[in-house]
Amino acid sequence: MPHQTLQVGVGLKTTHLPRILGGERVDLGFFEVHAENLMHAGGPMLARVDRIRERFELSIHGVGLSIGGSGPLDASHLHRLQQVLDRYQPRWFSEHLAWSSHGGQYFNDLLPLPYTRHTLERVCEHIDQVQTLLRRRMLLENPATYVEFAASTFDEAHFIAEVQRRTGCGLLLDVNNAWVSAVNHRRDPQAFIDALPAAAIGEIHLAGHAEDVDGAGDRLLIDNHGAPVADEVWALYAHAVRRLGAVPTLIERDHDVPAFDTLQAEALRAAAVMHDLSEYRHRRPAEALS
Repeated sequence: MPHQTLQVGVGLKTTHLPRILGGERVDLGFFEVHAENLMHAGGPMLARVDRIRERFELSIHGVGLSIGGSGPLDASHLHRLQQVLDRYQPRWFSEHLAWSSHGGQYFNDLLPLPYTRHTLERVCEHIDQVQTLLRRRMLLENPATYVEFAASTFDEAHFIAEVQRRTGCGLLLDVNNAWVSAVNHRRDPQAFIDALPAAAIGEIHLAGHAEDVDGAGDRLLIDNHGAPVADEVWALYAHAVRRLGAVPTLIERDHDVPAFDTLQAEALRAAAVMHDLSEYRHRRPAEALS
């Protein structure tokens, strides 16, 4: 049976499988796998994930549902997703507040949405459809964004909170995405986190980012999952833990992937933050947490 000694994890990479399955100690509670990497009939990867599922919890993370898309959800994609979730029975299933397909064409990027009443109705309809079909609660992840829409009538946090209120979905708080978006749009990332419904947050992501400048010469952060978690993101994570307590936390790394033990060390740093700050949070008077 999977163990739950530590509520921290990392994204599962094929290069790390020999280390994970080789009998050496692994100090993690769960692994994340992209749903789309499991949507095939068989093969060694599925068998290896079966073995990992015997020892660890799984978080299945989707990137292809296009929850914010203007058209209907892809029924065949939903069917394959249902098969994956039925097979692995993950502790969490999550998707992005974004769109990634249009007119049958799929894109490599997770694209932003205007935060309007019309978009709200569409996103809620899609989430209701997904949760009804899959018979499970979905976690919705806040995106990293580089542009905003003049047509938006909600700010991002209040849009997400309203989606959650209407659909009952959970939330996946990506702290790096919150930092990237806040810097790019000159917002307060702590205020963003504080405006989310705390009880709905079921998982946290931490990742690295790249830095550039835009056409006007202003600072531009890019969510590339290709570097260690930045100090500023660790500080924002500490703020989140002080507010939320210990929430299962994942380290994402998709480019320039280091050795497994390096990623595990980052996950254990998150565990230490949760332990120290959650204990501090529980010792504080209740009125100080408001």
